[in-house]
Amino acid sequence: MRYVEPIRDREIIADIRRRLLDKEDKRDYIFFQLGINTGYRISDLLRLRVHHLRAKEIKIIEKKTRKQKSFEMNPSVRRELLELLKDRDDFEFIIKSREGTNKPLTRSMTYKIIRDITAKYNIEGGIGNHTLRKTYGYHFYLETKDVVALQNIFNHSDPSITLRYIGYAQDTMNAITKRFRI
Repeated sequence: MRYVEPIRDREIIADIRRRLLDKEDKRDYIFFQLGINTGYRISDLLRLRVHHLRAKEIKIIEKKTRKQKSFEMNPSVRRELLELLKDRDDFEFIIKSREGTNKPLTRSMTYKIIRDITAKYNIEGGIGNHTLRKTYGYHFYLETKDVVALQNIFNHSDPSITLRYIGYAQDTMNAITKRFRI
C-alpha cells in the first residue's frame, strides 16, 4: 500500500479551489470541497446524495466501519455547495459520473481527479484517495489541537494513530531533528 500525504499548504488549497471553480462543470470543485471539509473516506463521499447536504446534519452509516456517523458541516461551505446543487433532485448523487443517469464516480476516477488537480504542485509524499481526508485532519488539528475530537471524527482507536495518519507526527519529528545538533 502506498502512503499518501495531506495537502499542507493553504495557498495550494486556495489555488486548487480557484482553478476548479473556474471550470464550467463544478463536479470536481464540489468533490474537493466535500473531501477537505468533511474528512469522509472516499467510499462514503461517493455515496452522498443531495438530500444528505440539504439536511442540517449529514447522517450516514460508514461503509468501512458500519458505524453511524453524524456530521454538521461548516454553514458557509454547506450554503455554497447547496447553491451549486440547487437544481438537483434530492436522491441524485452529489458527485456523479458523467456516464449513466445517476451513478456515482468510481474510486479509480476519484484517484485520477485528485492526481490531476494536484499535478502542478510539488506536494511532497504521495497523493491518492486519502489525501482529502488527511488534508481535513491535518488542518483540523493545526487549528484546534484537539487530537481526541479528531480521533473520534476519524473513528481511530488511539490518538497516536490519528497523528500518524495525518502526518503530524512526522512533521514534528522533522522539525525537531532539523534543529537538533550535538
